[in-house]
Amino acid sequence: MDAVVEGLEPQAATAEDAARDATDAVDAGPGVTPLLAGNRLSLDLYPRGCHRLLHLCAQQPHQLLEVEFLQLSGHEDPQLLEATLAQVPGSLLRLRSLVLKGGQRRDAGGASLRGSLTTLPAGLSGLACLAHLDLSFNNLETLPACVPQMRSLGALLLSHNRLSELPEALGALPALTFLSVTHNRLQTLPTALGALTTLQRLDLSENLLDTLPPEIGGLSSLAELNLASNRLQSLPASLAGLRSLQLLVLHSNLLVSVPAGLDRLPLLTRLDLRDNQLRDVPPELLDAPFVRLQGNPLGEAPPDPCSPPGTPVVREMPRLFLTSDLDSFPVTSQGCSVTLACGVRLQFPAGATATPVTIHYRLWLPEPRLVPLGPHDSLLSGVLELQPHGVAFQQEVGLWLLFVPPRARRCREVVVRTLSDDSWSDLETQLEEEAPKRLWAHCQVPHFSWFLVVSRPVSDTCLVPPEGTLLCSSGHPGVKVTFPPGATEEPLHVCMQVVRMASRELRALLGEPEGAVSPLLGLSQSGDPSFLRPVTVQLPLPPGVTGLSLDRSRLHLLYWAPPAATWDDITAQVALELTHLYARFQVTHFSCPPRYWLWYTTKTCVGGLARKAWERLRLHRVNLIALQRRRDPEQVLLQCLPRNKVDATLRRLLERYRGPEPSDTVEMFEGEKFFAAFERGIDVDADRPDCVEGRVCFVFYSHLKNVKEVYVTTTLDRQAQAVRGQVSFYRGAVPEEVPEEAEAARQRKGADALWMATLPIKLPRLRGSEGPGQRLGASLSLAPLNLGDAETGFLTQSNLLSVAGRLGPDWPAVALHLGLPYRELQRIRHEFRDDLDGQIRHMLFSWAERQAGQPGAVGLLVQALERSDRQDVAEEVRAVLELGRRKYQDGIRRTSLAPGDLGPSGPSASQSLDPAQA
Repeated sequence: MDAVVEGLEPQAATAEDAARDATDAVDAGPGVTPLLAGNRLSLDLYPRGCHRLLHLCAQQPHQLLEVEFLQLSGHEDPQLLEATLAQVPGSLLRLRSLVLKGGQRRDAGGASLRGSLTTLPAGLSGLACLAHLDLSFNNLETLPACVPQMRSLGALLLSHNRLSELPEALGALPALTFLSVTHNRLQTLPTALGALTTLQRLDLSENLLDTLPPEIGGLSSLAELNLASNRLQSLPASLAGLRSLQLLVLHSNLLVSVPAGLDRLPLLTRLDLRDNQLRDVPPELLDAPFVRLQGNPLGEAPPDPCSPPGTPVVREMPRLFLTSDLDSFPVTSQGCSVTLACGVRLQFPAGATATPVTIHYRLWLPEPRLVPLGPHDSLLSGVLELQPHGVAFQQEVGLWLLFVPPRARRCREVVVRTLSDDSWSDLETQLEEEAPKRLWAHCQVPHFSWFLVVSRPVSDTCLVPPEGTLLCSSGHPGVKVTFPPGATEEPLHVCMQVVRMASRELRALLGEPEGAVSPLLGLSQSGDPSFLRPVTVQLPLPPGVTGLSLDRSRLHLLYWAPPAATWDDITAQVALELTHLYARFQVTHFSCPPRYWLWYTTKTCVGGLARKAWERLRLHRVNLIALQRRRDPEQVLLQCLPRNKVDATLRRLLERYRGPEPSDTVEMFEGEKFFAAFERGIDVDADRPDCVEGRVCFVFYSHLKNVKEVYVTTTLDRQAQAVRGQVSFYRGAVPEEVPEEAEAARQRKGADALWMATLPIKLPRLRGSEGPGQRLGASLSLAPLNLGDAETGFLTQSNLLSVAGRLGPDWPAVALHLGLPYRELQRIRHEFRDDLDGQIRHMLFSWAERQAGQPGAVGLLVQALERSDRQDVAEEVRAVLELGRRKYQDGIRRTSLAPGDLGPSGPSASQSLDPAQA
């Protein structure tokens, strides 16, 4: 079996290894080209892929004649990309698959970026053998003229572009079996589409189609048709003539009827009509088990035939269910209800917009620049951006944001915060609860911008008229502000917030059992900060203290206002009136905004203590965790969580992870940045948007999951020994808008002032092989996964890692086609919501573990990839399986076994792709 292991090295490695080999091949000169030993050339994962291909075309044209699969990034320079593609027809004469897909790169928010491809050179029409062309995630506005001339084309992928129409010439592709044009701007379809008699799968979902040409009934071989999330109001009767149709998806349209005869299609196994305007369907469809009709107004009375002519028909508002966190959708004057993949819901009432408008949405990871938090606020959600910004609606739009329930709700409230006129403000918010841990913040918005959910101290507001008024705290009845008549000439808005401090925290700070403080009072106002008459402020005396027994020399009234950022003792500057329970004093202005705090202590210098107590109110005590996945120690989970949740989190994770004890308690501020750096020979094994010079960046928010999952590697030889290393956590930037925290961070002393914790990790020794002829260090792949069977072949974890690295935002579609329930997808999204790679790997490997030893698992994976428009990845899997079988047979022949022993039922066939057991 040693020959099998050697033969698998170029193809069974990950895509990253393949790209690295390509770099080595180019840099080493024309004599060393290990990547070109096979028929696949992958130049899409690293920059300068075009330069590498041009170099190969110039230096080694004879070896390029064997290449059948070419992958090139769509993110290259447009002019360079076009010049490179012009060389392809003359150099890669046997090319069967060309992948020019964008989407591999992500921006700072983790969203996939489109490629720069806008057209193709005309010479590509000369690729006589080309059967698979993937142009997804690019900027195509029209289909390149060379595409309809590729007569051998069998699969054409155009998803996530900007196409508004398809040319009539598309009907001249005689071999086309698969066409995907999802997430584009198609409004009409060419009539020549019906001439594609060989077409088996057609996906036109997420477009702007309102009609279908009758010629679509000419697709005699069509087995799957997806028209979901369009604007279709009717369907041509010719659909009932698609006798080969097995799957018809029509959900999230505006259909009011369906053609007669759909129920009589002989092969139809699924008809999805959810979320349309159907009021009456044939009884045969109502009773059919393969029909889905949820979300339709079935049984409702039709429009009154006696209504005057011209009376508009009132239809139920259409509903859309979107599966991406970065996309767009149309809104018409009819309005619509939209549910995004992240759980956000939007309700556009009829008449909200007079003309059709396309809404773009995006879910950002929380960053300090996008998260304006007050001194005692906590972030409860990510940041939702809705565009176009500032466009006013004629009626307010309903917005429901899903958020993480805060741990403490006493005297706190949840609000939606938004950016309006270059300033952040809080909207009037209502809470809706579906389950104990599933809550929505509901508000009405007149225009779109950025939105996030924040927990803040209860904010009480009032409008102060010239006649005066009284403002009381709803959470602390003893806190009051009295505005006398004549305090202001113009009506004035005043806001009050009150924050408590735990007695246990205070006594630990003061070091005296009798020390106490009142609630902290914060005030702000609109307009002139000065009042015409003094305003009376009432604070409750600190707990355990009464006006009859207190020592006035121990009572201190502290005042704070930025930008001074110091607590001043103003007891001697005000006339402090004491009652049995309260202290009252008068002020003439609110500035910047002020905060008042009443202390009772024997200490003489209270300002420094107040500053420390103020910081304690904003500190969160957390632990840092680094765990390694049991089935793959190179997959490391990093987490920062409150110390009271450590034990429960570890109990939940230790079935899948192992690792050291959590770090000692660390104190962090809301919005503080920190890094995890792998040291002593261990490094991150991936390009991540949150990775800065090998350090993984976090931003700490107390109520959100601060979790990242990364792959690590080492350059050391692990055949001989395990590799021990560590992950160290360092502080980064403290929020600039909080000077106390910045000062506290600067005062940390010592050379390791930014260091927080170090946790060990260990990469185990790779299992070697003692078989004859095994060369040292061959095949540094992961342990066998045993996914597959003797008939179709086996896949290793290295193979699955390569698949996972290419799925990107398409992974939910693959998961659904693999049979995973939608609830599990939502759970994976929530558990790894700030890590797209973690979502993909968890989905794929958890599925693979359940399929271990089951026949047909590899075939199911290939089929799921094809049905998810990932023919490129499916072809790679097939190539790996075929290569494994071929190398296995070559190895057997070299050992002089009889040809009769080479059948798939032979005893060693099941090991064809299991190098760890070779």
